[in-house]
Amino acid sequence: MSTSASPRRRSGAQFVYEELLAQIQDMRLEPGQRLHETELASALGVSRTPLREALRLLLAEDLLEQLPTGGMVVRRLSPRDAAELYAVRARLEGLVAAAAAERAEPTDVERLTAFVQRNEALAGLPEGAMESGHAIHVEIERIADHAWASRVLAQIEGQLARYRRFSNASPDRRAAALAEHRGIVEAIAAADPARAGARAEEHVLAARRATVAQLEVSLDASTGAGSSGSRLRT
Repeated sequence: MSTSASPRRRSGAQFVYEELLAQIQDMRLEPGQRLHETELASALGVSRTPLREALRLLLAEDLLEQLPTGGMVVRRLSPRDAAELYAVRARLEGLVAAAAAERAEPTDVERLTAFVQRNEALAGLPEGAMESGHAIHVEIERIADHAWASRVLAQIEGQLARYRRFSNASPDRRAAALAEHRGIVEAIAAADPARAGARAEEHVLAARRATVAQLEVSLDASTGAGSSGSRLRT
């Protein structure tokens, strides 16, 4: 955790929330890890009051779990949670892609094509593929301008961010995801909402299968597999 002067100048519940959220999403705070208020407050350079407010927000978002003793731990990863989150995301992404196909201007298609080219250049790198692939979805969401779909996607993004890395673990899956991204963009460029929506939904469901499978392998290999969620085949 950062101990630089900058966080101290930015003390407050919002800063603490954003910093802890980032650490949960990128696994610096690991699933199942217990949080100690004194250590966190010292590391972030804040008082206990904004820290506790931020922890309450993260608890409300189900990113933390309350222990019977009153402490908190980072919510454990679960194949079941992953499957359910991706199922919801698939429907929303299909809706968003269809809306983007109805709204996209030539300049939007040019931007999407550039995003796909970047995704292709980074497909060999798990982190690069994850970030550039996610950027395509963000751009499609911008083009779609579907306020309610965006709100719901934002609500589940905190959870999805922790699982996204599992869908990019395999080179074969990264190659398949790239091809799927191309297909979605081609459908948007063709102004074909039905095809764009179907391809986006299929893409997310493929990511769901890869994520659940990879997560189960990871949990089986860890000592905490038994307490991290039931196995789920899709």
